[in-house]
Formats: sequence, C-alpha cells, structure tokens
Amino acid sequence: MNKVAKIKWLGGYRLHTTFSDGAMGEHDFSALVAQSGLTVQPLCDPAYFARVFLEDCAPTWPNGFDMCPDWLRRETESAER
Repeated sequence: MNKVAKIKWLGGYRLHTTFSDGAMGEHDFSALVAQSGLTVQPLCDPAYFARVFLEDCAPTWPNGFDMCPDWLRRETESAER
C-alpha cells in the first residue's frame, strides 16, 4: 500500500507528493474539482484547496474529503510517462 509522506500545494489545483518509498511527483486536480458534488464543491476555491493536509498518510481537506494514496500514485506515475 502506498503512503503519502509529504504533500505540498503548488498553486491552483496542483500538488507535489512525496511517497513513503521516496517516489515523488505532481498531479493537477483540475478535472476533479470540475465535477459536481457536495464534498468536491469547496475544493473549487483554490484557497480552500490549498488547505490540504495529511491524515493517515492520505491527502485530506477540512471537509473530510480525502484522496486514496494508491490512486494518487497511479495518476502521478501515468502523468510522468
């Protein structure tokens, strides 16, 4: 199982992620925030999106929305190809 060791907001809807095994990468969440839904709606505000933090090794926002580290790892790796 992948674990996120560090997360850094890069501006807009982009995050830089460092995984527990040392792998790193960036991901743009613009497609995610374009979706509708009560838990996604607050993330549309870049200032709110920037409030990301790690909880149980997963990127999480104050409203409880979190991102699966395994999914994030796959997305990060596929973007680098």
